[in-house]
This record gives sequence, structure tokens and C-alpha cells, in this order.
Amino acid sequence: MEDTFNVPFKMCVKEGNVASIMCSYNQVNGIPTCADPKLLKKIIRGRWKLDGYIVADCDSVDVFYNQQHYTSTPEEAAADAIKAGLDLDCGPFLGQYTEGAVKKGLLNEKEINNALLNTLTVQMRLGMFDGEPSSTPYGNLGPNDVCTPAHQELALDAARQGIVLLKNQASQLPLSTLHHHSIAVIGPNSNVTATMIGNYAGVPCGYTTPLQGIGRYASTIYQQGCANVACAGDQPFDAALDAARQADATVLVMGLDLSIEAESRDRTGLLLPGRQQELVSKVAAASKGPTILVLMSGGPIDVSFAENDPKIGAIVWAGYPGQAGGAAISDVLFGTTNPGLVLVVLVRVFFSSGGKLPMTWYPQDYVTNLPMTDMSMRSNKLTGYPGRTYRFYRGKVVYPFGHGISYTNFAHTIVSAPAMVSVPLRASRNETNSGKAIRVTQARCNGLSLGLQVDVKNIGSVDGAHTLLVYSEPPAGYWAPIKQLVAFEKVLVAAGSQERVGINIQVCKLMSVVDGSGNRRIPMGAHSLYIGDVKHSVSLQASGL
Repeated sequence: MEDTFNVPFKMCVKEGNVASIMCSYNQVNGIPTCADPKLLKKIIRGRWKLDGYIVADCDSVDVFYNQQHYTSTPEEAAADAIKAGLDLDCGPFLGQYTEGAVKKGLLNEKEINNALLNTLTVQMRLGMFDGEPSSTPYGNLGPNDVCTPAHQELALDAARQGIVLLKNQASQLPLSTLHHHSIAVIGPNSNVTATMIGNYAGVPCGYTTPLQGIGRYASTIYQQGCANVACAGDQPFDAALDAARQADATVLVMGLDLSIEAESRDRTGLLLPGRQQELVSKVAAASKGPTILVLMSGGPIDVSFAENDPKIGAIVWAGYPGQAGGAAISDVLFGTTNPGLVLVVLVRVFFSSGGKLPMTWYPQDYVTNLPMTDMSMRSNKLTGYPGRTYRFYRGKVVYPFGHGISYTNFAHTIVSAPAMVSVPLRASRNETNSGKAIRVTQARCNGLSLGLQVDVKNIGSVDGAHTLLVYSEPPAGYWAPIKQLVAFEKVLVAAGSQERVGINIQVCKLMSVVDGSGNRRIPMGAHSLYIGDVKHSVSLQASGL
């Protein structure tokens, strides 16, 4: 929990200053999260100092009573949730049973007032008690404030920056409007709308499908190929193959949708559904021109077959790109922009830039050794458990975390970096240290950082926005990750030039590891920092002993 699962939530509370945290349906170590005082009251509100309210995921309290049977009565469930630190229920459960819990002596008025204090305080910060809504900062917002040109441009910008170029064999992308006058657009996600917005989205201002986006650059020959992403049945692919034979280039828009992956709908495999892989391979073999595979999905897909197929020139992952997804995809394919559009001084400038994968893409056989209910992060050779995420998994991957290529190339040079960083210790000796690993609570962490200066040179022919990733590998011998991302910076670099990037790494937060007892420690000794293919070693040494 300390090493992995709590980390992003802690950052949101302590660094993002969020106003609310939501507890989930599941149990952690046998206790429902919405009834866990250690998690809600001790950690989130106590240790992290949440300045806001804790809300249940909708009907979570009802679930832990009626489905998980965690308590004997509904009143006990209401009391357990509020005593644990829950302030607000999404659903009717607390409204129905809290009064009964008070009458039965399971809950008192002070505990209810604590929950009210946390919710009402946030309402006050929003100005909800400052008179008529029109007099408050947010009181006049309405539908006309949603679909403004600036907001729609932001949707397009986000979609462009989120696209990841996974493969580009022999620089077959970007496509050329001079040479690729006709495009065969094939696949069940080629002309979709709602698929692009994924789960939990508002009402779009309007959609641009991939087919429509590509149609702005070239004439299109559209064939769906499969009736839907399930791509089941024995429907012929003849029309799709004919389209690929006619066109100057072929774009296959494949992948998943909410019928395959969604809340309450877990995937059981990593391959493309149904006959999608068969369609892709047959179309690529028949295509007259270059074949580009575009994938929509929220999670990884094993497309090893496409990575290894020389007839498939490029692979692009678009995620679920939102209402402007089709425009963003086509801009990337034709090089008007490339993964990672950047806006500078209010003038749109298109840079070649590689978006980066936010997760590891595993091969299909990974899931056979990974029980979905096992939350362990580290691999186990005795059981064959492979481990989770780039931090602990050592096996083969389709694409690694952080992967993403560009229409240009970058080189890194570390200009300045310390060879040694002194970690000053507090005077107290009340906390024990394990070997050469200093407990974070014993170090003087305020202002303790590791500074780097890195030159990033664009050695290609296209201006680029480059995301520089910095990984840390701790000294051997600790119950620690193989490596972990400790910093990232985005920098704009014109073709043939270089920019200097300053990176500041907080030692206690980012160079520390968590031991088997859940204590965060800073390993003393040589840590390795990796930036692309550049490595730097820095020694951490305790001082003040």
C-alpha cells in the first residue's frame, strides 16, 4: 500500500490539494475501504491532512452491507462508515439508516457533525452560501460556457498530445497529400463517435470521426470490415481487401470499446477481439500502399503480430481520444501535427513529438500467470507470479512503459550532476535504521534535492516537443523496484538545435524505497539515473552521524 497503491492518492492530497477523496467498493485486507478508519481517518485525513470531504463511490456502503455482508444490520454499516471517516454517501443508504444508528447508540451527534463540517466547509469555499447563485463566482456558468471555441480547441489539443506512435517502419508516417490521394479507411472503429469518449464523459459538443478526419486530407474508400469490435461470425472481408488494393494507403482503425472493457466488465485477455487480427493481417497483405494500424483502447493490447509484420508500416495508439479524436488522428497521420502538439504564445506551432505509453503492454501469456485478484507487485519465482508494472516485471513486453517514438530523433547529454549527495540526519536516535538504508523520518528532507542539467539535442529534420524521462535504479540488495520514474520534463527543440533542461529530484520522496514492513527508507550508496541511453551514478551518503 505504501509503496504503490497509496502513492498517487497521497500526491493528489498533499501536492494537488484536492477537495475530495472517494473510497471504493472493494475490501483491502478484508475491510471495505469505506469502513476502514485506518485508511480514511488515520492516513487520508490524519497523515495526509485532507482539507475537504471523503465521499463513497455510489452505493458502496449498501454494497458492503448487502453484498459483502460485512455488518449484521444496515445501521451498523452506516455507523461503521461514518466512524471510519466517511463524510458523504453517494446514494440513499446513509439517509435511510443513520438516524436508526443514532437511536441504537451506534453513532452520536458529534460524529455526524464532523462529517457535516467537512462537507459544508467545501460548500462554503465554493460560495454556495453567499447569496443568490448569480452573485457567486460559478453561479452564471451554463451550457454556453461549455462548447466555446477555446474549449473545443483544448479537446483537440488534448487528443493530439495523447496519441502515441508505437511503430514507424522506414518512416512510412507521416502520409503525404502529394502521394496519397486516396485512403482506404477500414475497421470497426473507423467511423465511431461515442466510442471515442470512453467512460464517464459529458455530452460532446460534436464529433469528428477518424473517417471524417482523414477525409479532410484525401478521398476515402470506407469499409467497416467487422460489424463491431467483437468481430465475430464468418462475414467475408472481401470488400475491405478490395478497398486496400485500390487506395494509395490503408488506415485500419481497430481496437476495443466499452463492450469489451468498462466498469463491471473486465477483459480476460490482451489480444484483439474476435477476428480483428485476421482482418488486419489480410488487409495489410492486400494493400497497394503503406498500411497503418490505429488502435483505440483504454488498456494494453498484444499486437506483437503487427509489430513483427513488415507489411504493417506504422502503429498508432489513440486511447479513447474524445470528441475531436478523428481530427487529432488524421493530423498525426498526415504530419500536420504529431503526437504531442504544443501551443506556444497563442500561435499554433506543430512539432514532431512522441507521446509516451502510460502503462506496460504485456504479451497475452502474461495474464495466464497473473490472477486478477492478486495485488502483489513483486514477482515470485517459486509460484511463477510475474509481478506487475515496469517497476517489478522483468519478462518480455510488447511495448514498455514510457515507449513512444517521434518523427524526429533526440540525443541527451548530462551537462552537470552531482557525484555525491549528503543526506543530513536528525539528532534523534529514536528510530532505527536497517543496514545502510536511512528511514525517511530520520532524514532532514526539507530542501534536500538532486539537481541535473541535461542538454537535449534534436538531431532530426523536424521541430519537436520531447518528453524527457528520468528513471532511478537503487543500489542492489534492497526490497525495491527494478527502477522507477523519478522525473519528467517536456521541452521544445527546433531541428538541429539543442535546449538545456533543469531537473530537480526530491531525494526523500523519489530516491527512497519501501521495505517489507512498509517503512520508507533512503538506501545509501550508488544510485543509477537513466535518461534515454545515458546513465549517471550518484552516491547518497548519510551525514551528521
